[in-house]
Amino acid sequence: MKDQNLDLFDPRTAIMDPGYSPNRARDPDFGFAFNDSNFSDRLLRIEIMADLLDPEGFHCQSLADWARNRKRPLDITACPEEQIISCNQIYTEDAENENQDESVVAMIEEPHSGDEAANTDDSSWNFDSPRVVKVKTLHISSPILAARSPFFYKLFSNGMRESEQRQVTLRINASEEAALMELLNFMYSNTLTTDTAPALLDVLMAADKFEVASCMRYCSRQLRNLPMTPESALLYLELPSSVLMAEAVQPLTDAAEQFLAARYKDITKFQEEVMKLPLAGVEAILSSDDLQVASEDTVYDFVLKWTRAHYPQFEERREILGSRLGRCIRFPFMSCRKLRKVLACNDFDHEFASKLVLEALFYKAEAPHRQRNQAAEESSSPSRRFVERSYKYRPVKVVDFELPRQQCVVYLDLKREECANLFPSGRVYSQAFHLGGQGFFLSAHCNMDQQSSFHCFGLFLGMQEKGSVAFAVDYEFAARTKPGEEYVSKYKGNYTFTGGKAVGYRNLFAIPWPSFIAEDSPYFINGMLHLRAELTIRN
Repeated sequence: MKDQNLDLFDPRTAIMDPGYSPNRARDPDFGFAFNDSNFSDRLLRIEIMADLLDPEGFHCQSLADWARNRKRPLDITACPEEQIISCNQIYTEDAENENQDESVVAMIEEPHSGDEAANTDDSSWNFDSPRVVKVKTLHISSPILAARSPFFYKLFSNGMRESEQRQVTLRINASEEAALMELLNFMYSNTLTTDTAPALLDVLMAADKFEVASCMRYCSRQLRNLPMTPESALLYLELPSSVLMAEAVQPLTDAAEQFLAARYKDITKFQEEVMKLPLAGVEAILSSDDLQVASEDTVYDFVLKWTRAHYPQFEERREILGSRLGRCIRFPFMSCRKLRKVLACNDFDHEFASKLVLEALFYKAEAPHRQRNQAAEESSSPSRRFVERSYKYRPVKVVDFELPRQQCVVYLDLKREECANLFPSGRVYSQAFHLGGQGFFLSAHCNMDQQSSFHCFGLFLGMQEKGSVAFAVDYEFAARTKPGEEYVSKYKGNYTFTGGKAVGYRNLFAIPWPSFIAEDSPYFINGMLHLRAELTIRN
């Protein structure tokens, strides 16, 4: 006859695993009842098996070693969870066993021999199976465990014969013993006794396996409070996928990504170190809006260099670019010359590359307000491909003409904050653009006006160094101006360039810097300075 004292609360009204907070009244401390027969209705028998040897005979000596050697969550056996009963992962014994010693010590450890393991009723065992090295038996309260864990709730209330038995058996590896014991204690007391990163991660994976979300949140919070290092950040990002997908772990992975992005935001400075990072670390860095690079072309070049070094097999490299790293490149902000190279690059799947390049070109052709709308819509997307980074070389929009003369019109937009950061002697450069086979760039400066001795805004046109060929160009600088918001010409000139030379106007708007940057400045429209340069080759 079923013991009526084993009935659980009504599952229709049960609150499964409420959000953990040690100060909340609905998370009472039942630590006094842990492993106490006076407050328990079942026995939990934990069979601890010898760990399988690592194929490489590897032993963990540091956090990084531990990470490389611990890639899977706490395992009960190799069987899937849905086969838990048929695989004999959890065993039960008759609750009416009158020979059971109720005065047994709180925790019983029973060393087992190989003969005892061989005589078990578990027909799935064979001589190649790991043997049970010891057994621990704990008194447990099924309502407490069921309230904190859907895993135990289903185990104790599935309506099968196993849910009616008094003794339940789990089988784990020896390396997982400490984590499981900490987890069981947490389900009673809402706290852990361990505070080291490897131990907390073991408990985190055990909590994921047994669906104790409150413990996962607790471990995640404790790990975030520990000093972050590149080693530990990578470890958090390389946890098993089942753990990474858990909502409770998201704040930890977010913190790890932010740490790596901040540490390596200047990938040019740390290129050798970043080149050695695994995929998860590189993704975190390249996904950041604060990445400090000359241009998005630099990101593209780095991604190709990294994937070729880490994935020498062509098909594997193409898969990583298409499914992972290619989505970290913000193609709409690459130069058109580099986009042509994307189409010709065999590392990318042709269909994938064509789609990205076409999308980038359509974006470049859009009006600025439509571009801003696309960026706003994409701001919550993981790829953020329409969100502009703070490039060293600012993106430009270029319109080329061949007839009646070779000519190009270049549009450069600068945010008010970017302009403000130029004071008192800063400068910002545009991406390169080309005319007649020669490379040019624009540069905006905060200068000291030589005649009036005050700071002012200047704009210059430079030619990249490509030999000593003389190149004669007519040029005109213009800016959108309130109230009409049309481009108004500010300076015209002509110049015969040679490699590395630049020409321009030190005080483009003929006003002091404070007037240029002021809130009522006529040159900022919705916080943006719109500049235009028109270049024509002289015959």
